This record gives sequence, C-alpha cells and structure tokens, in this order.
Amino acid sequence: MHYHDHNHQNEDVKNIKVAFFLNFFFTIIEIVGGLLTNSVAILSDAVHDLGDSFSLGLSWYFQKVAKRPRTKSYTYGYKRFSLLGAIINSVILVVGSVLILMNAIPRLFNPQQPDVKGMLLLAVLGVIVNGAAVLRLRKGHSLNEKVVSLHLLEDVLGWLAVLVGAGIMYFVDAPFIDPLLSIAISAFILFNVYRNIRQSLRIILQGSPDLISIDEIEKSVLAMENVQNVHDLHVWSVDGEYNVLTIHVVLSAPLPMAELHSLKAEIREKLLSLGVQHSTIEFEAPDEDCEMEDCN
Repeated sequence: MHYHDHNHQNEDVKNIKVAFFLNFFFTIIEIVGGLLTNSVAILSDAVHDLGDSFSLGLSWYFQKVAKRPRTKSYTYGYKRFSLLGAIINSVILVVGSVLILMNAIPRLFNPQQPDVKGMLLLAVLGVIVNGAAVLRLRKGHSLNEKVVSLHLLEDVLGWLAVLVGAGIMYFVDAPFIDPLLSIAISAFILFNVYRNIRQSLRIILQGSPDLISIDEIEKSVLAMENVQNVHDLHVWSVDGEYNVLTIHVVLSAPLPMAELHSLKAEIREKLLSLGVQHSTIEFEAPDEDCEMEDCN
C-alpha cells in the first residue's frame, strides 16, 4: 500500500516530465522542419514551443519541490510551489497568445501562402506528439498540471488549425484561413488562462475553496452530540488540492479528556469527508470567553 501511494503521489511529476521531453524534442523537429519547408509560420510556432519547453521544465522543477516535507521555514510544506509554477506558466501563456494575435491579425489583411505540403506533414506529427502529452497530463489533478496541459492543448489546437487550414488551402486558394483560426485559438486559450489565474489568486489570497461549503461544515459539526455552537471557522487551500481548516467548538457541557479525544476524531473524520485534509480544532466550555477578535 505504501508503494502504491508513493507512486500515486509522484504521478504528477512523471506526467510533467514526460510532457517536457515530448515538447522539447518536437520543438527541435519543428525548427528543422521549418527550415526545410521555408515556413515562417512553423518557425514562429517553434519559437513558441521553445517557450513552452521552458515553462514545462519550470513546472517539472516546481512540482518536484512541492513534494518536499515541511520544515521550520515552511511549516505547511512546499505544496504552494506547485501553485507558483502554475502562475508563471499562466503569465507565459498570456504573453505567447498576445504575440500570436499580434502576428495573426495583420496577416488577415495581408495573407501569405505557405508551403502547404510541408505544413500538412508537420501538422499531423504535431497533433500526435502534443496530443499524447495532453492525454498524459489530463490524468493529473494538480493546478500546475492543468495549466501545463493548457500549454499543450494550445499546441494541439494550433496544429489542428494548421492541419485544417493546410488541407483547405491544398484545394482552395484561401490563405486567410490560417490567421483566422489562430485568432480563435488564442482567444480560447486566453479565456482558460483567465479562469486558472483567477483560481490561483483565490488560493493565494486564502479564499475558501469552491468545492467546500462552510454552511455544510457548520451544520454537520452542530449536529454532533455535546456540541452547542461553533465559531471562528476558517477554511483555505494550500495548493488547490490540500485544504486546511481551523474551528472553535463550544461544548454543551465540560467533557473528560477521553470524550474530547473521541469527539475531535469524529469531527476530523467528518471534515475529511467534506474535503478538508488538515483541521485544527479548539474546544471551549459553554461559559468561556473567546479572546479571538472575530469570534462574534
């Protein structure tokens, strides 16, 4: 069981590692292919993929750092380093998409005919390689993996656009199709990046996780025997997956230590079922004055 858990915990690192090498080696293929076909579009995408390779390498590193055990300096561990990788990658995605738009919009008004046969060949290869990396990362659950998968999804959609555009241009003289598809793909990527950045900022600002209901937590704890009231309830997430909670539980009557221990275990078990992995519970007597500023 321990071996199985260990493999499960490191699966995200392996996923990003595989995606990094797939993207890096295909970038080399793109550069060579772009030079051989004399295609500026493919060479431009090669530069974009080179930036993606940097992002993937950074994500791989941060995801490995996130597995380190907690220390005196980082008492919750390094889980949030994974979030840092997600934010950096989101910023790079925004910059990359804006650059694509800056090049694609002028080409709508001044379209250029590329090497269609070379585009078709590289497009098929691009869809296969980047598609394999996306499928690998879509198995993951961390926010870092989701943002990295957006990088590769952008590449897959980009190559699908090249494939469709090159296929049409092979039979019809319509070079404006390529920049038009590029604009649509960039808009799609920017929309998804916006959602991921918003989620990342919510975590950094210690907003309550979307999938956890504070009202449900209060209702569940209040329904337990010997609980009179709850207050000073705080819930936040370390990295989008590992959720933390602190709560003050007012007892209906003083309890012996053994019963307090049993009640605490019951509360933690319930909180775990509601998506809280780490909880700090403070018990108070019915007539005890709470010194916390936000107890009321």
